[in-house]
Amino acid sequence: MKPKLSRVQGKIVQCRLCPRLVEHREKVAREKRRAFLDWTYWGKPVPSFGTGSAHLLILGLAPAAHGSNRTGRMFTGDRSGDFLFRALHRFGFCTQPSSRQQNDGLRLRDAYITAALHCAPPGNKPARAELANCRIYLSQELQILNKVRVVVVLGRMAWHAYLLARMELEWPVPRPRPKFAHGVSHRLGDQTTVITSYHPSQQNTQTGRLTEAMFDEVFARARELLG
Repeated sequence: MKPKLSRVQGKIVQCRLCPRLVEHREKVAREKRRAFLDWTYWGKPVPSFGTGSAHLLILGLAPAAHGSNRTGRMFTGDRSGDFLFRALHRFGFCTQPSSRQQNDGLRLRDAYITAALHCAPPGNKPARAELANCRIYLSQELQILNKVRVVVVLGRMAWHAYLLARMELEWPVPRPRPKFAHGVSHRLGDQTTVITSYHPSQQNTQTGRLTEAMFDEVFARARELLG
């Protein structure tokens, strides 16, 4: 990881800007879920991971309370992550199709995973001010990840967070701002292509709103664009 990117991740892990999120993530880490009583929960902001030279950026919403907030790595240890890593593995963006803990050997290939929010929010519902606080880290990452050509945003909130970060950086943003829809590609003025996707939450995957075939289409498109 590039030194500048490492410094951003260090700031993320130490962040205590949002009292509600600090209280929630630490409470969850103390009380735990019965299935994970033998775990020492991470209980801190979850850093991004991947390579600083990545051409693919994946932007999620926030850590799951008993997933990333437990394991300390994005999308690691929950069903959303299982769904995501299977797709990434099928298209060559990671080394294995599942990830249960940080040291299980999974590595991303030419990809970088971050989130609009780095702390698990109560009820999976972040406040606007909390998203605004966290956006400074996303903006810094975007500036450092200067080889990114394709961005996959997972969910409407991640889409809005990405557009707002670009606006704050004074990067090109379409006018009017495109509405969120699954599987749509947007070519931005700096030659970046953004693909919007439903988030692989259980609410979406277990109801059939997002199927593996639909998700595969997103990453097949990303792979096609990257060559």
